[in-house]
Amino acid sequence: MDPIHHTIAIQQVHGILLGARHRGLAVEPLLLQAGIAPALLESPLARISQLQYAALIRLLRRRLRDELWGLTDRPLKPGTFAHVMRRGVGCATLGEALRAGHAQLHLLLDDFVPRLQVHGGVARLRYVPRRASDTRLDYAIKATMLLGYGAASWLVARRIPLLSVDYTDGHRSAETSRVYQVPVRFGEPCVGLSFEARWLELPVVQSPQSLRDWLRGAPANLIVRYRDSSSVTDRIRRVLRKGLGGEMPSLDDVSAMLAVAPQTLRRRLQAEGRGFQQLKDETRRDAAIEWLLQTPWPLPEIAARLGFSEASTFHRAFKQWTGLAPGEYRQVHAAEEGRRGPVASVGTVASRPGDAPAASVPQTLLA
Repeated sequence: MDPIHHTIAIQQVHGILLGARHRGLAVEPLLLQAGIAPALLESPLARISQLQYAALIRLLRRRLRDELWGLTDRPLKPGTFAHVMRRGVGCATLGEALRAGHAQLHLLLDDFVPRLQVHGGVARLRYVPRRASDTRLDYAIKATMLLGYGAASWLVARRIPLLSVDYTDGHRSAETSRVYQVPVRFGEPCVGLSFEARWLELPVVQSPQSLRDWLRGAPANLIVRYRDSSSVTDRIRRVLRKGLGGEMPSLDDVSAMLAVAPQTLRRRLQAEGRGFQQLKDETRRDAAIEWLLQTPWPLPEIAARLGFSEASTFHRAFKQWTGLAPGEYRQVHAAEEGRRGPVASVGTVASRPGDAPAASVPQTLLA
């Protein structure tokens, strides 16, 4: 069975569209071209595929001519991100690259400034607002932190393990913990993240040659890379995926398969901000969404493949997960795809002369 990809919460679509709405753009055509049914915006529990989200990012960048998608008052012109990354590739260590990148962004961003502080063996990245905060600025800062974390991980070719992630306020989603694989602290003075300062000494292993290939998919590929495949959460998800189609394994079953005591497994999951039942529900949910959108399988077959003994049980579970019944979810998507026509398939964006080719999207990092 092919691996099931993570899906993206519809709240992320609302957030990334804030800039387009602020600039007065009609968002429905953008959603349709990215293969996203506009009707899903009305369902708070809806999810989209990672390919659809990456396609929307590329469309917003192109239409707004802004690498932060209209989220800041001063646009980041196309090419800014590539210029920052070229500086980073030329640095010797991660710490040097972060400081060089922050120095450039300090000159280019009016709304907030990133700062790196090192104290007591801990490196702290903080994103300090320069104006009164609002929903658009809050999302801009959180998106920049996520992109910066992905870029830093790419430069050293490994996911940098975090100690903490700080949010000031906002939607308290457990999925944010899945993104960073540490519990998120709310009510902090500013948005930021922390990790052991020793990681700043990691050598930058990327080159101008590897950067050219990588930039073809940036910044969308930053949002979908460098999950830690060795984390307890991802190891459990892989076991659960293999159980689709039958009775899902219990915590004790998974513990035996991973040769980890159940108490230890619970403790490690808690440290990553996760719960076992939550992982079971997410595995089934993501598989259901992918199969509803990408296969012709009838609903009873999908229900059986997910391990539901009755289709009615699957219907109730899916509506609880997404706010829509599975048949309605599929119909909404099919109707919007029919309206869109053959302009662009789901997860792709028609290219224009001079545009970089769309890159494939690996594992998701954004919840």
